[in-house]
Amino acid sequence: MSKLLEEHDFETAAYLLDCDVAAIKAVAEVESRGNGFLNEGKAKILFEGHIFYKYTKGAFKDSNPSICYTPWTKQYYLGGIKEYGRLAEAEALNKTAARMSASYGKFQVMGFNFATCGFTSVDDFYNAMQTDEKSQLDAFCEYIKHNHLSNALRQHDWVAFAKGYNGPEYWKNNYDKLMAAAYEKFSHEKTNVN
Repeated sequence: MSKLLEEHDFETAAYLLDCDVAAIKAVAEVESRGNGFLNEGKAKILFEGHIFYKYTKGAFKDSNPSICYTPWTKQYYLGGIKEYGRLAEAEALNKTAARMSASYGKFQVMGFNFATCGFTSVDDFYNAMQTDEKSQLDAFCEYIKHNHLSNALRQHDWVAFAKGYNGPEYWKNNYDKLMAAAYEKFSHEKTNVN
């Protein structure tokens, strides 16, 4: 069984969110370059040390400054499979806080959103994100519905969507502009519903 999404998965999600397939694909493209998994077979992640700082109240800022810091910075990102090394270092200190401090999969949903995505624990969320892109898409859909982002997605209001999805400092990474450009690319594909 493939870990990857098929077109009908996107179509089902578009129906559930009342948006077009291109909008969902645009988010995936910007968040993960369209891939939910690394070549090594693990879910794509990005560990966020400023979130770990928040959930551990800065307890490890002196002993582990590359995984526990404030404010947000890209300085300590390693990318790819090396992000699992950062996650493992944090898990050795506080497993729950560590898993809540990473974003996962095709849509890079943060672990601290586990309940919003329909999971009872961050460990259940983590395990689901490691399963397949369909599980990642399901979590994304729950997150979008719970946070009332369907309208922005449907209307292609990328500023409102990016602000709600990526936070108030979305503009630092040009999320709105990148999603608009990705949407333009995917909106010209043959299969598109809504």
